[in-house]
Amino acid sequence: MPMPSISLADHLLVALPSLTDPTFARTVALICQHDENGAMGVLVNQPSEYTLGDVLAQMEIQTDDPALRDQLVLNGGPVHPERGFVIHDDARGWESSLQVGEGVYLTTSRDILEAMARGEGPRNTLVTLGCAGWTEGQLESEIAENSWLTVPADAELLFATPLEQRWQGAAARIGVDLFRLTDYSGNV
Repeated sequence: MPMPSISLADHLLVALPSLTDPTFARTVALICQHDENGAMGVLVNQPSEYTLGDVLAQMEIQTDDPALRDQLVLNGGPVHPERGFVIHDDARGWESSLQVGEGVYLTTSRDILEAMARGEGPRNTLVTLGCAGWTEGQLESEIAENSWLTVPADAELLFATPLEQRWQGAAARIGVDLFRLTDYSGNV
């Protein structure tokens, strides 16, 4: 398949009501990479059962910051659920980082978590376990099937909007009220 005419990197995918797969129903995913080979992103509105304190303890990283220890870790998706992904707003040269968009980065290396534990990390972070992946042409097909709405990524939505408001809040950024949509679509 040829390279997508429009890359959806630095966009949010908002699950439409017709998407009933329990893994993705009512989710918002930040697309971090999208090219001719497929797409990769992380869910940004699904809490996991873990806190950052749990993750840091598992990695044997100590912190004295109770707010950091209590930070909720998100379920980033069904792919590599044992792997951590940090979405943040810090351009410093972390070991394994990808610039997703203007002022938004994805880092998978331990050094960022160590800096966070010392109080020297990014100002804004989302930590997820796992990610979501789409094979070549799969995301485009799902969008054509009315499973996803695409919205430009927005740091305020990622870092300041409460989790429970992100699904409707992302759609509202382009004037869509998800609660007014039907859960089916079709052609006349």
